[in-house]
Amino acid sequence: MNDAIRTDSRALPMPDLRDSFPGPFPTSAYADDIERHAIEWLGTFPLVGSPRKLGALANITGQGMARTFPTAERTDLFLCADLFLWLTAFDDTHGEAAGARDPARLVRTISECVHLLAGHDEPPGNPSPFGAALGDLLARFGQRATPTQYLRLTAHLRDNLLGILWEAHHIGGPDQVTMSDYRAMRPHTVFARTLMATAEIALGYELTEQDRSLEPVRELQTAVADLAGWINDLASYAKETADEGPASLNLPSLLMRQHGCDIEEAFRLASRMCEQRAAVAAARIAELAAREGPLSIHAQALGSIASSYVWHIDHSRYQT
Repeated sequence: MNDAIRTDSRALPMPDLRDSFPGPFPTSAYADDIERHAIEWLGTFPLVGSPRKLGALANITGQGMARTFPTAERTDLFLCADLFLWLTAFDDTHGEAAGARDPARLVRTISECVHLLAGHDEPPGNPSPFGAALGDLLARFGQRATPTQYLRLTAHLRDNLLGILWEAHHIGGPDQVTMSDYRAMRPHTVFARTLMATAEIALGYELTEQDRSLEPVRELQTAVADLAGWINDLASYAKETADEGPASLNLPSLLMRQHGCDIEEAFRLASRMCEQRAAVAAARIAELAAREGPLSIHAQALGSIASSYVWHIDHSRYQT
């Protein structure tokens, strides 16, 4: 893990992932182009009200996507970046505390999106900015993806919306959330499996259902999804605590409740969990990358996805 993580103002223990995912990570030559495009797209679809937040979101998404799919074509990177701009802006605007304060509004907004994801060309009534942006994304993905890839992507997007609703529902009463609940839902709220679905579209390959059901593939995807959510929780804990009081619906808080320990010990436990999942992911990536065809491409794609999550927690978005 980069030294910047270790100098956080809270000085809490963080995982050392250098053995599994050492940097520097490969980066697309289009990184700055993606960031400029992100700013333009958010100008067309005003999902973020603050210019400062818009710039920060465009930066982390543009530079992050350049590390997620470093070999992808420029237009594919633009498309994937726009999707994750939409997801992150939706979560920031409507999820978590905002959704808990006004759950009826969150349900109405999600209903509009589900209407579009179900295949209806227009939402009922006038589309919101998020509805209009989602319509643009679905039309572009429909042109780029195979029918099966498109259905898989829209299914993951519905899972993301369910995850955002679930998180908003529980954020005021996290004592109802068990560790197994959290582990099942966290990949959907960190968008990790959706990113895996976009890999096949962006990089132009498609796993067979037989490949997808292989134990090494399933184990790799689970390990990367767990790692993505857990390191995000650790990186964002200090900022969420500083901004909104005790951060409660996250891995360290669940570990404190489960083990009756303090926050420092919870971070040590969580860091070991992250290191173990990273080691599993790295081993499966090496195993599958040695094969030929889509399995090898998929393994390398998931390696880049994991690396991008490791990279992104150093971003100023997570600093207090």
